[in-house]
Amino acid sequence: MRDIRDFNLKEYNTFGIDAVCRRFIEIEKADEVTPLVCSLTSEDLPLLIIGGGSNLLLTGDFDGTVLKSAIKGVESSSEDGCVLLRCGSGETWDDIVSHCVDHGWYGAENLSLIPGDVGATAVQNIGAYGAEVCNLIWSIEAVDMVTGLQETIDPKVCEYAYRDSRFKHEWKNKYFITAVTYRLSETFEPKLDYGNIRSELARLEIPKPTAAQLRQVIIDIRNAKLPDVKVEGNAGSFFVNPVISREKYLQLLTDYPQMPHYTIDEEHEKIPAGWLIERCGWKGRSMGNAGVHDKQALVLVNKGGATGQEVLALSKAIKADVMARFGIEIQSEVNIV
Repeated sequence: MRDIRDFNLKEYNTFGIDAVCRRFIEIEKADEVTPLVCSLTSEDLPLLIIGGGSNLLLTGDFDGTVLKSAIKGVESSSEDGCVLLRCGSGETWDDIVSHCVDHGWYGAENLSLIPGDVGATAVQNIGAYGAEVCNLIWSIEAVDMVTGLQETIDPKVCEYAYRDSRFKHEWKNKYFITAVTYRLSETFEPKLDYGNIRSELARLEIPKPTAAQLRQVIIDIRNAKLPDVKVEGNAGSFFVNPVISREKYLQLLTDYPQMPHYTIDEEHEKIPAGWLIERCGWKGRSMGNAGVHDKQALVLVNKGGATGQEVLALSKAIKADVMARFGIEIQSEVNIV
């Protein structure tokens, strides 16, 4: 376990924001968590639990303690024709997806190249191209940050929804996740009907992709529209795609007949936030050292030396314009601290 005072978090957030925390603790073993919890005092508060820092915006120095998992390890077992894969919370998520595809364990391939660690997948309910990780999670191992007790949490009580869970609300910083177990299938059933997966497969003349081919196509699609964090700091999709009433959707359709949408149910439609932002003229624009990516309006970037406050100000300006033009409130997906 690493325990460092006055620690710079620049390398621990993909926006590349230069911010310092009063204390930084990186945990390498699950059995270190309970003694640590019992040793914390009021002087260590507030607490901030982070993963890979790919869904985090630091708006200034953090006057408290940052906890980071570096818990590794991957174990597999069979369960009624499926595979249960137990992963340490500090494992890189995309490494796990690659591991699954290599071993013929299916269900995670559409979630390829999503940045971050395993522990964060259970918090954020990551999703992409018609898949959500909540449909793969079998169990979550965590330590209660108040009592120090180890718990195994059933995903059924996590209230998973689109990019949401109890971990982002009443459970925020309540649990330190040490491991997540996923349930994968040994039968490949590709999901191809979201985004431009089918058109890309057609371009490559792949009518029936293998899991490895599907994973590579999704990686290529994501790389084509998302900036490299080593070049331009970012947190991937900054905003959540809003879900609106069908009545509201039909009203907008009269003015915007080409508006893309995804039907949620008979009463709700999901509208791509990137489309809304682009229609407001923000794609490729900047405010100070923060900007909107020129290939994907859903992504805010650090153009070089941006502060968290600059990124926050940009996000607020975008939200205001989308509300003024469409009457739709878009929400931030990133954790703003």
